[in-house]
Amino acid sequence: MTTISQGQPEAKLNRVLSLKDLVIYGIILIQPVAALPLFGHANHLSKGHAVTAILVSMIGMIFTAISYGKMANLYPAAGSAYTYVSKGIHPYLGFVTGWSMFMDYLFLPIICTIYGAITASHLIPIIPYRLWLIVFATIFTLVNMRGIKMAALTNTVLMIVMTIVVFYFMTAAASFIVHRDGIHGLFSTRPFYNPPDFSFPAMASATALAALTYIGFDGITTLSEEVKNPKRNVMLAAVFTCVITGIWSGAQVYLAQLSWPDWNSFTAGFTTESAKNDALDTAIMSVARRVGGITLDLSLTIILLVADIGSGMTALTGASRLLFGMGRDGIIPKKFFGHLDKKYQTPNYNILLIGAITLCSSFFFNYEESARLINFGAFFAFMAVNIASMREYYFKSKNKSVKSFFVDFLPAGVGFCICLFIWLNLPLKTFIIGGTWMVAGIIYLSIWTKGFRKPTPVISFS
Repeated sequence: MTTISQGQPEAKLNRVLSLKDLVIYGIILIQPVAALPLFGHANHLSKGHAVTAILVSMIGMIFTAISYGKMANLYPAAGSAYTYVSKGIHPYLGFVTGWSMFMDYLFLPIICTIYGAITASHLIPIIPYRLWLIVFATIFTLVNMRGIKMAALTNTVLMIVMTIVVFYFMTAAASFIVHRDGIHGLFSTRPFYNPPDFSFPAMASATALAALTYIGFDGITTLSEEVKNPKRNVMLAAVFTCVITGIWSGAQVYLAQLSWPDWNSFTAGFTTESAKNDALDTAIMSVARRVGGITLDLSLTIILLVADIGSGMTALTGASRLLFGMGRDGIIPKKFFGHLDKKYQTPNYNILLIGAITLCSSFFFNYEESARLINFGAFFAFMAVNIASMREYYFKSKNKSVKSFFVDFLPAGVGFCICLFIWLNLPLKTFIIGGTWMVAGIIYLSIWTKGFRKPTPVISFS
């Protein structure tokens, strides 16, 4: 932590970002194609109701975004669930929340490696999937070893290109549907609710996966010190980002479902679970080929691959920097984790470690399992932030009026309940792995604090 001397003015960031800037930043973080890789699995799990799963999770994200915005108003310099929970509830629970977020940081480069291998195998099937895993894990590691700088302009250009390709996909899908069924074919309740196939347990399971569409919206709060009128704009930007993402992603999935209404046919003819997973991994490419031919299939595959590479390199950067921060602060062994390469000034030991974990893990997990593990940590953090918001704004308030109930308690309460619903519907395997990780964190915390008698270590997610 930097100390400011009495005679030295405190450095402050300029408040230059508007509401529009924040929303664009949030959409870049989430990416306009976020729902497409999930389409096959979410559609199969929901029995043809993937768009409903996306919209249900959107409601939970909207209320959770309100809680994030409120906590950002109280702690504008923090910008992470870890700090909000530490300040709003208790430092010990804050540490456990940070530990669960740390699992997300570890699994993000893993899921990017897996999806990179999936899309590359679709593009060049002659090269085996496992070899592609090695290629992508190696690329992410080597690029980070030499230093990485992702410019905002590059991200903006990539977002524009992704949006154009998605528009191309949506236009081709709409044209295909009109040609097949007429203009009335574009308007159907079947993707939202089809009685013969609708199942509440299936919907719950699909929603727990589809929620990955929104992961990253909370990154908006990290800019709260640079925002004009932060008390208004941080919360609005988080909510608008979730709403725009939900509607945009829902529209893509809606058209994909109408273009390929037989949700069960993606896996028809496959006898092994591995082959079925492969078919679901590339389901959106199959839809693209049906509605737009090989040109659209290749365009969508390439843009998903490029987006994945950008995300994978950034994800490995984030994980290695988080380990470096913890090593630098002495939370974990400083000699190894706090080491910097003399030439490139990168935490090369951490990069190699994360790269090795990424490669090994990608051989044992598939895309769906990795996505669920990311949601396990994320939704634990979301629930904790909702509780922190209720405690800070309602339970600590001396004036518990009817207005305060509807403004300060109810949104966070609804957000907590929906996030709990999504979290509890993750598979048992996810809870075993995620629960083991969290128990390890609690044991580590008890050792660090000598039986919970010392202050908690401070994790920086800057």
